[in-house]
Amino acid sequence: MSDVEKSGFISKVIGPKKRWRAYKARSRRLPGNYRTAAEAIERYLMYFVPTDGDSNASMFEDLADLFEQAAVDGTPIREIVGEDPVEFVEAFVQNYSEGGYVPARARKQLTDDIERAAGEDTGKEGRTV
Repeated sequence: MSDVEKSGFISKVIGPKKRWRAYKARSRRLPGNYRTAAEAIERYLMYFVPTDGDSNASMFEDLADLFEQAAVDGTPIREIVGEDPVEFVEAFVQNYSEGGYVPARARKQLTDDIERAAGEDTGKEGRTV
């Protein structure tokens, strides 16, 4: 195996991990409610099958870009995701994924998490988070 082949192989193995870790570090630095919303969307995105590793990494980097810019601008979370976060995420993921199956409870969880991040009442006062 030549050096070029090794570096290509190594970059294929390590590259996505480095990008994932960089995305997670960026996500952790977001203000609380933006981080909650980004993590909820991230969790929902895991149900989709990426077209390849590079597009999958790009998808999460673009998500971090979106929420970082929104946090800097003070854009409310509802202005980012709209009234239906499921619709927002499914439109967002179309550029990066071949599709996937999302269970109904995951859609409900995403909607509840975005309501919580946006500071809205979810009607679950007794629920501990």
